[in-house]
Amino acid sequence: MKKHLFLLCILLFVFVGIIYSQQDPLLTHFFYNKMSFNPASTGSEDYFVGASTYRNQWDNVQGAPNSAALNIEGNIERFFPGGLGLSFFHDAIGFNRQNNLMLNYSYPVKINSRNEVRFGLGIGMLNFGMRPDWVTSSSQFDKSLPTEFSSTGLDLNFGIYYKSANNFYAGLSITHINGQEIKHSTEQGILTFDQLYPIKRHLYLMGGYQTRKIGPGSIDAQMLLKTEFNFTSIDLNARYMMDNLGYAGLTYRNSDAISIILGYMPIPNFTVGYAYDITTNKLSNISRGSHEILLRYVYYLPIPPIEISRHPRWL
Repeated sequence: MKKHLFLLCILLFVFVGIIYSQQDPLLTHFFYNKMSFNPASTGSEDYFVGASTYRNQWDNVQGAPNSAALNIEGNIERFFPGGLGLSFFHDAIGFNRQNNLMLNYSYPVKINSRNEVRFGLGIGMLNFGMRPDWVTSSSQFDKSLPTEFSSTGLDLNFGIYYKSANNFYAGLSITHINGQEIKHSTEQGILTFDQLYPIKRHLYLMGGYQTRKIGPGSIDAQMLLKTEFNFTSIDLNARYMMDNLGYAGLTYRNSDAISIILGYMPIPNFTVGYAYDITTNKLSNISRGSHEILLRYVYYLPIPPIEISRHPRWL
């Protein structure tokens, strides 16, 4: 256990010195949305799973982010080597709207019977749009202000994911590898105004470890570091997992909040989760915190029947 905690500490402090701002949305339930930012984690568990997450960030702040994520993935090694998944992300901030749709695939490489490394690729589309509703100081509209538009381009993600049979994992990934720049030109009379919206590459580093039995459950500790090389955000999470019942824990995010997370399993394999983020940045004077809701269902493929053939002579 000490070795795994030491590795987590290394992961935590690799990029701690950089602190600025970030484009990709934040999720407190990041541990159930790993495929969204690391395609190599796709199908890393021996089941199929669907997870939907909705986040209302900085409640009571006008134009604050609202995000929704949907991930469907599964381990398909019974039919074909690897894992396959589909992820969708919607993010709304002020006038801006961003939608990501990605097809993810991971390929496992066995180190030994207990450990493996997976390499993953996500291929999809990114749509960015704006629908502004400007309020100007005069009756004459400023023609240089950005206008309504929408544009779609190719989006690529890549990741590496290590998984140990000792309940330890670590991952490194880059999203928006192609780093596209969305450009929109508006003609106002004889003038042309260009609007440039660069989609920056994001680097993600993550790790987690689940202890062995402690009473009726176990402790689950995880971290996620994300940066677009201007701002770095770190999430540290710890939960107590009750077998077939639910979980309760805390998350600390250096740039934003301290979160209370709760989960309940009303029926086997189905989890309802909730997170309440207590805002700790300068918006704490007006924000009523952030709310996040998770719905997650796990499906295990039935064990294939064992077929036995007998020759009539030996019946």
